[in-house]
Amino acid sequence: MNYLPDSDSEDEMPPGWTEQVTEEGIVLYRNNQTGCTQWTHPRTGRTKRISGDLPIGWRMSYDEKSECNVFFNTETKQTTLVDPRLAFAVEEPPRTISQVRQRFDGSSTALQVLHGKNLHGHVAVITGANSGIGYETARSLAFHGCEVIFACRNKYSTDQAIERIAKERPATRNRLRFAQLDLASFKSVYLFVEDIKSKVKHLDYLILNAGVFALPYTLTEDNIETTFQVSHLSHFYITLELEPLFDHKTRVVVLSSESHRFASLPTDNLTVQHLSPPPKKYWSMMAYNNVKLCNVLFTLELAKRWKHRGICVFSVHPGNMVSTQLQRNWWFYRLLFAIVRPFTKSLQQAAATTIYCATANELTGLTGLYFNNCYICESSKISQNEKLQQQLWEISQEMVQLLLAKEKQQQAADDNEINTTTNFVY
Repeated sequence: MNYLPDSDSEDEMPPGWTEQVTEEGIVLYRNNQTGCTQWTHPRTGRTKRISGDLPIGWRMSYDEKSECNVFFNTETKQTTLVDPRLAFAVEEPPRTISQVRQRFDGSSTALQVLHGKNLHGHVAVITGANSGIGYETARSLAFHGCEVIFACRNKYSTDQAIERIAKERPATRNRLRFAQLDLASFKSVYLFVEDIKSKVKHLDYLILNAGVFALPYTLTEDNIETTFQVSHLSHFYITLELEPLFDHKTRVVVLSSESHRFASLPTDNLTVQHLSPPPKKYWSMMAYNNVKLCNVLFTLELAKRWKHRGICVFSVHPGNMVSTQLQRNWWFYRLLFAIVRPFTKSLQQAAATTIYCATANELTGLTGLYFNNCYICESSKISQNEKLQQQLWEISQEMVQLLLAKEKQQQAADDNEINTTTNFVY
């Protein structure tokens, strides 16, 4: 990480930067030109924390108009937005994994993880939230006051899912809404991102839950193998495009699987053909394993790139062979999942790890971790290959740029056709 050059005072703030203090007492650094916030000092890369009460003679109040705390010195009669405790902030050592104790396990439910939490004012986007684990994740967050955006393809089934939650808890009705998203269509993904950016000011949770499993070989309308585009590439674009809505409070949770340990991606010379293979080299189960590895690789690379921002990025394994609609594409898997259903997690238990990663206070300051059964677990050796992480990122970026160029070209052609028609009419 390259920090700004030192000045006469190492802790002096660069032009355009200000310090703030969070409710937890952590010093937050804000770039007023970009609006971005981060935990680390822009010059030193260090984190700081304040402790104790306000100095004698100081009072704090909340200003509704400016939506921030205001500090008043009773002796000088001066008012300021700068917390006087910042002058006594002390450097804090980086948070480590060893400081996280296990509070939940594989039998814990999402609602147990959320017990006692108040999520009013928080906003979550969950892909594939109309069924399965995504539905239980949305339901659990909504029960605790969170506003949930259901990013789904089918409006009818999503409206039904929202209605079921609202019948259980009528107070949630105004906090749940549908957003059109077909992950197999880049046009839909592009329009979804633009819609969210125009309507949402801040995102607390981005939960990349949707995916497909055991598909026969199919290509999307963008001529990309469906499993890869739906489960990785579209989510990759969504995450990067929604970055302006993220700050130090935001958490990104990517649903992966223990299947990532059985992937076959090469560690050298990764190509598009490995990620979106031709029919002769396609096997549905390996396509799933590979894309689950992509989920972990993406998480680790994203965590490195955003670590200075304080944005937490985690990947999770929800559970083995959980009974969802994921297995609907082949009768054999439907039968197999039905047989093992009594021995696997319930949907509430399967959603617990996602909920834990999104909301647990003890994970603040940590990022790039893989979780199983609500606790930190070491991901596969291949997923920790930094070269492979970078290769996937670069290929994904190139593919997205090509799709984006085509989409903008198509939009320009559509606009030109409209203008031509209008001129003809007049």
